[in-house]
Amino acid sequence: MEFEELYQIAKNTLNPRSLTEDASAGSVAAAILTEAGNVYRGVCIDVPCSIGFCAEHAAIAAMVTAGEAHIVKMVAVYQDGSIIPPCGRCREFICQIHPLNHLCQVLLSNRVALMDELLPELW
Repeated sequence: MEFEELYQIAKNTLNPRSLTEDASAGSVAAAILTEAGNVYRGVCIDVPCSIGFCAEHAAIAAMVTAGEAHIVKMVAVYQDGSIIPPCGRCREFICQIHPLNHLCQVLLSNRVALMDELLPELW
C-alpha cells in the first residue's frame, strides 16, 4: 500500500466533535499498516485532565485487539488535512509493542522517516 492511500484512510477517519462540554474527539486520526497488510485506524480523545489519548494509540489498540503488533507504515492527520508526526509518547509506545517497529516508516509533511530517526535512543 502506498502512503497516499494510507493518508486518505486517515483523513477519511477524521471526525472532530465535542463529546461533552470539556471533552472532544476526532481532531487527529491515524492509520497504520501492519506486516500482514491490514490497516487499523484511530482518533484522538482529548479531555482536560490529560488522561485522553492520541490517534496512534487508538489505532494500535485496534491492531493489538485483532492480534497484530508489527507496524510497517503509519501516518497521522490533523483536522485541517495536514500530516503531523507522532508525539514522543506515541514513538515510545510504537517501539515497545514489537521489536521491529523501530523500523516502521512514518509519513511526515516533507518526507518519509524511519521511527529510528524520530526516536534514535531507545532505552
